Amino acid sequence: MAHTYQYSRAALTVDCVVFGFDEGDLKLLLIQRDIEPFEGRWALPGGFVHVEESLEDAALRELQEETGLSKVYLEQLYTFGQPDRDPRERVVTVAYYALVKLSSHSVKAATDARNAAWFDVSDLPRLAFDHENIIEAALLRLKGKVRYEPLGFELLPPKFTLTQLQHLYETILEAPLDKRNFRKKILAMDLLLETDEIEQDVAHRAARLYRFDEGKYKQLKKKGFHFEL
Repeated sequence: MAHTYQYSRAALTVDCVVFGFDEGDLKLLLIQRDIEPFEGRWALPGGFVHVEESLEDAALRELQEETGLSKVYLEQLYTFGQPDRDPRERVVTVAYYALVKLSSHSVKAATDARNAAWFDVSDLPRLAFDHENIIEAALLRLKGKVRYEPLGFELLPPKFTLTQLQHLYETILEAPLDKRNFRKKILAMDLLLETDEIEQDVAHRAARLYRFDEGKYKQLKKKGFHFEL
């Protein structure tokens, strides 16, 4: 005899908050819904979890199906379960967030997404469901973690200038940083590799390009090193 539950069960979904950085702006990946509810409204990539798959597998599948993005590292953010968050039924969603280099990922809408595009986080369209709350929580997490983990390098191209690095942190933190102090602190960590290359095709004086030494960071972390800005 099959077991039956005494209580009705909520449906389970996953939603993905994917950040990118381009030309000085922090971007967010959204899809335009092609089905009801909220048909035509922009939303986070996501969908219902299949019974046989894990939460992370579901998030990766939905992200690939709706935007074409694959091989993205996702980190679980938070669970959102307000009873009225979905007009169809009782739905609990587990949100994930990711940081990607825009130059490494092209997006293409598929399945139940009419369109997929990057938006400036400071100028988002009207969103479906409670996705504004999910994005707000992801931004708070990003602002906190970027100070004690080198997450910023996940958003930059492989080679970057110190000015680009500082501007990225100022954009995420929404606050100006003293140029001298920032450079002194970041260089003192000895996690940047200076290349023999400089910027190309710029109107101002070309600056030196650097690379993040991820291998060295992992070694130092094992020894108790703490990244802090």
